[in-house]
Amino acid sequence: MRVMRHHHRQDLSIGSSWNSVPQQQVRGANAARSEVKRIYTGTNAETISLELVNHGTIGSRVRALPGRPRWVTRAAQPSSVQDGLEEFRHLIEVHGDGNVNLVPMFHRIMGDQLTPIMAYKALVQSDDRDAPSFLFESVVNGTQQGRYSFVGARPQLEIIAKGHHVQILDHGKGTKEEIEDCSDPLEIPEVLSRDWHPIVPEDLPRVFTGGWVGYCGYDTVRYVYEGKLPFSNAPRDDRNIPDMHLALYSDTVLFDHATKLAYAVSWVRLDEFDNLESAYAHGQRRLASLTAQLQERPDLAVGQVDLSLHKRPEKPKNSNFTEDEFMEAIAETKEHILSGDVFQLVLSQRFERTTFADPFEVYRALRVVNPSPYMAYLNSRESILVSSSPEILCRVEESRRVTNRPLAGTRRRGLTQSEDEELEKDLLQDEKELAEHVMLVDLGRNDVGKVAQAGTVNVDKLMEIERYSHVMHISSTVTGQLKPELSCWDALRAALPAGTVSGAPKVRAMQILDELEHSKRGPYGGGFGHVSFTGGMDMALALRTMVIPTKESCLYKYDDQSMSARREWTIHLQAGAGVVADSIPENEFEETVNKAAALGRAIDLAESSFIHSLQRR
Repeated sequence: MRVMRHHHRQDLSIGSSWNSVPQQQVRGANAARSEVKRIYTGTNAETISLELVNHGTIGSRVRALPGRPRWVTRAAQPSSVQDGLEEFRHLIEVHGDGNVNLVPMFHRIMGDQLTPIMAYKALVQSDDRDAPSFLFESVVNGTQQGRYSFVGARPQLEIIAKGHHVQILDHGKGTKEEIEDCSDPLEIPEVLSRDWHPIVPEDLPRVFTGGWVGYCGYDTVRYVYEGKLPFSNAPRDDRNIPDMHLALYSDTVLFDHATKLAYAVSWVRLDEFDNLESAYAHGQRRLASLTAQLQERPDLAVGQVDLSLHKRPEKPKNSNFTEDEFMEAIAETKEHILSGDVFQLVLSQRFERTTFADPFEVYRALRVVNPSPYMAYLNSRESILVSSSPEILCRVEESRRVTNRPLAGTRRRGLTQSEDEELEKDLLQDEKELAEHVMLVDLGRNDVGKVAQAGTVNVDKLMEIERYSHVMHISSTVTGQLKPELSCWDALRAALPAGTVSGAPKVRAMQILDELEHSKRGPYGGGFGHVSFTGGMDMALALRTMVIPTKESCLYKYDDQSMSARREWTIHLQAGAGVVADSIPENEFEETVNKAAALGRAIDLAESSFIHSLQRR
C-alpha cells in the first residue's frame, strides 16, 4: 500500500497509560491472548452485570464474529477480581485461540432519567468546540422514534485530511504525525481496522458501540478519481475546513429506547497491555469515569416553543450565487445535457446565516422542526455538522450486505390523510420525477455492482413512498453481497458521492460542477456516520446538513445583568436541484431556496426559544 511520499513525526508531551490505536505489534503470545473476566459495575458491592473483559458477559453465551471462537461460560460469580482472573485464564486454556484483542466493558443504566441530549451535555463542555464528539439520533416515518441513539466524546485517535495532506493525532500515545502527500487518506482507517478482532457479548445490543465516527466530504471522491477529478480543479475553497475527519471512539453511550436502558461502553484493546491485570484495571477506570460523568446533571436551558411550527419559513437571502448567476449556470447545464455530456446535473448553491443561537441549540430545534432518520450533531475539527438527513449514502452490515437507497422525487405532506394520499398519487404519476428516480436507481445498481459479488445485486424495493414530517419521497433499495477481498471502505469509495447530489453519469457531472459552482462543497454532498469495531458501516448522505465553521473571527453579545456572553455563529445551508433537459430554471432555483429555508426554520426556532424567550421573561 502506498499512502505517503514524505512524512514527518512529532512527539507531543502528553502522558497517557494506554492507547487503542491498532498500530503496535503484539508483545508476545501472552500479551496477544484475549482474556475474559467478570466486570463489576457500580461503586458499591452490588453486581449489576457480569461481563467479559474480552468482550462479553460471564453467565451468558458470547457471540463471536465469523472465524472467532464461541465461548460459553457458567454463571458462577467469582468472590473477588482475582478469582475472575483465574477463571479467565482457565477459559483461555480451554477455549481461546489468541485472536481476540478487542473487548467491550459496559455498565447498563436505567434510561428513565437520562436522555441522549443530557448525556451529550454531561460528557461535553458547552464551550468545548475543538475536541470532537457526536450525538446521533433517529426518527422514522416522520413520527416514530428510532430504537437506538449514540453519544461519544474523547476519541483516542483522529485522522484529518485536507486534500492530500493528512494529520494523525494519537491522543493515547501523545503523538502527532504529518503526511505531506497521501494518495488516499481513506486507506489509513482501513489499514488500522484490519487488526480488529472483537468479541461481542449477547447482553450488549449488536449495534454501533465504538469505532470510527466522522465525515467524508464531497471532495473525498477525488481520492478515487484523482486523474479525472484533481483537487486543483475544485472550486475556490473559502473555508479551509478538512475534506475528511474521522475519530476513533472507544468510549460511547448507547441508548436503547425500546428497553429503556442506556449502556456506558468502554472498549479495551488487550494487546496494548503487558498483562491481563493492567488491561482490566485500565478498562475499569475508564468505565467508572464514563459512568460518573453520566451521573452529572448539566445545566440545560428549557426552550419555550412560541414560534409557529407550520408557518412557511422566510427565504434565505445571502448566497454564493446571485439569482442571475444561478440561472446562467442552469442554462449552461442544459447545454451540456443537450450535447449528451450528462443526463442530469445536481447544481447547488450555499446560503449563509449568522445567529447568536448556539449550534447545539440549533440542533435541539432541528429535532423539533425536521425529525429524520439520520439526525446528527457532529463536533469535528474546525466545523460542526448539524444534520437531519433522510438518506443512506452507504450501509454495510456485519453480514457484508451492502445497501444503497436512492431517494428522489418529492411532494409536501398533506394537511389531511386524503390530501396526503392524493399528493402521493400525483407524485407517482409525475413522469419527470419517475424518470429522475429510475436514473438514480441505475446509478445505485452501478455503485453496488462495483463491489458486490456477481449475481447478488438486487433492487429489493422499487419506488416506494417514504413519509417524513413535512415531505414525502420516492425511495428504492438496492443491495448486494460484498466481494470477499473487499472491505466496507471499498463500498464507501464506490458510493461517493451519491447520484442525488452529483448527477449522471457521476464523474462527468462532477467535472461540470467544478466549472459551474462557485465554492468547494466541503461536507455537503459527502457522508457522515460510523464504522463499528465489529465491521459494520452506516454512513448517511450529508443532505439537509448545516455546516458551522468554528475557527472564524466572530462577534460577541454581552448580557450585563447575567455577565454572560453569546458568540455569533455563521451557519452554511447548502441545497441543490436536479436539472434535466426539460427543467424550468425558475423552478429549480426556487427548489434550492425552499430547501435551505426549511433548514433555516430550525435557526428561527432556536433564536425564538433560547434567546428571545429569555429576553421576554
